[in-house]
Amino acid sequence: MDAAASRSGNLTVALVGLEFGAEFVPIYQAHPDVAEVVISDLDGDLLRTIGDRFGVARRYSCLEEVLADESIDAVHLVTPVTDHAAHSLAVLEAGKHCACTIPMALTYEDLHKIIATRRAVDRVYMMMETAVYTRDFLYVQDRLRRGDFGRIAFARGAHLQDMHGWPSYWSGFPPLQHITHAISPVLALLGTWPTKVHCFGSGRLPQHLEETYGNPYPVETAIFQLEGSDVAVEVTRSMFEMARPYTEAFALYGDRLGFEWPQLEEEQPLLFEMAADGTSRGRPIKVTRLDPPDRADLLPAEIARFTRQGVLAEDEHLSVLQGGGHGGSHPHLVHEFVRSVVEGRTPVIDDLTAARWTAAGLAAHESAVRGGEAVDIPTFEG
Repeated sequence: MDAAASRSGNLTVALVGLEFGAEFVPIYQAHPDVAEVVISDLDGDLLRTIGDRFGVARRYSCLEEVLADESIDAVHLVTPVTDHAAHSLAVLEAGKHCACTIPMALTYEDLHKIIATRRAVDRVYMMMETAVYTRDFLYVQDRLRRGDFGRIAFARGAHLQDMHGWPSYWSGFPPLQHITHAISPVLALLGTWPTKVHCFGSGRLPQHLEETYGNPYPVETAIFQLEGSDVAVEVTRSMFEMARPYTEAFALYGDRLGFEWPQLEEEQPLLFEMAADGTSRGRPIKVTRLDPPDRADLLPAEIARFTRQGVLAEDEHLSVLQGGGHGGSHPHLVHEFVRSVVEGRTPVIDDLTAARWTAAGLAAHESAVRGGEAVDIPTFEG
């Protein structure tokens, strides 16, 4: 990574896709290592509105214009899920650092292409997975590192969401092909990756939804085996036909502590503490409602306020409303991406990690289509 901007820290970052991506514009603007933020969107009215709102001077009508501008060092893609692979490849091939929202891609072939391209151009690729920078995740990570959980026995993840009314490319989308919000927290905590999966689809989509991707399932549930671990991980993802409020959830259970995200977004998570001894019919377990601490202390002062301060109003984008602001994760993601570029290092969610997390969902859907048969998951060796 020999760009002068990368050495000096005076980065120019392009934010591409503003319907939700606008959330990140003021965070990049405030980051001490970012000299300028430019924006791009196909919707001219949205481009003008966001540009005026945040005082962005340089605005581009398409990704191609961004990639042609040699002054831009890094691109953060918040574009439709069906475009992630092609857009990430284009950014990397243009010699720019790439951050991309989830998932990394929709096929194994594209996962391999992104990894190969990133290696060839020697630029940063980071998947912007919010779930591993939330207040809840950071709290559990800290307790786990201190050994408070004891031996881990089981882990679970879920992402339950009604996608009716979302853009048309979501219609009938295979649920676990959009897995990373649900599986990434437990994989990051356990420090491993999935190698094999059994998965079953549940329910039946209406025909008009099934036709888009040839996917019959509104819900999929999978059990994963992990590399070098005797812990099993269960993951459920729903997108249609299930009367249940939104949640992005993970649970981790050890022989001393257990943690569960709450049933509803506005509730507090739960901590379970196992007593050292008890009766012959089981030990008592203490249950506590938690208020995980905000971790603005991990960030530069200039962007620390964004762990609590959202940018978009609740009626402007459903991801903010349903996602609870993504748990204060946005400035942590921005900081990790920017610092990995400035320091010339691999980000926490690099191309190999992103591919492993994404491939888990591709394999799970494949297993569901095959009636729950075991499917081996590529590990994308570094």
